[in-house]
Amino acid sequence: MQLQKLGRAANKANAYSWSKNPKGISVLDFDDTLATTKSLVRYTTPDGKSGTLNAEQYASKYQDMLDKGYEFDFSEFNKVVKGKLAPLFQKALKLQKKFGPENMFVLTARPPQAAKAIFDFLNANGLNIPMKNITGLANSTAEAKALWMADKVGEGYNDFYFADDALQNVNAVELAMSQLDVKSQVQQAKVKYSKTVDQVMDDIIFDRTGIEPY
Repeated sequence: MQLQKLGRAANKANAYSWSKNPKGISVLDFDDTLATTKSLVRYTTPDGKSGTLNAEQYASKYQDMLDKGYEFDFSEFNKVVKGKLAPLFQKALKLQKKFGPENMFVLTARPPQAAKAIFDFLNANGLNIPMKNITGLANSTAEAKALWMADKVGEGYNDFYFADDALQNVNAVELAMSQLDVKSQVQQAKVKYSKTVDQVMDDIIFDRTGIEPY
């Protein structure tokens, strides 16, 4: 992690001690935290082979594949394909009342172009996060999320709630927050996989053929 940048955030944090001037912020990942989707990232290997990554695979493999020369097509990842509510959505609705929607943020590894689709999905389900508060990093590294969080200290925030499905992101943010004079709660979102055999088969049919299971 960039210690110099984190150090500057730590200095600013001293001016915004949460015990004296509380200012709360909620920051949530999108994929497998607020929603589950069928959106895929398409890639081409250096030798011309193609394939796809789901949101979880993209988060864990993107940087390594990029370093190896893979090329990526994010056109589908800019959309919310077959979106369904994920584990923390109901909690997000409660957080909306706690700090207000203007102090809620979506921090995703998806590209910035995905913000409109994410905004429409959340708004349709009652979560009114302003579109300007939806940040697409186009970067799946844990460091990128931790540094983004540290930057928010400089904006006066000092009472943090952060949730993400990726353990590496949770650990990085937790470490960064521990270095700052702020109050923070960091949580890992976990999708419950309790599908029946029929549901699994329906998903396989859709993935392979694009045919909706009716």
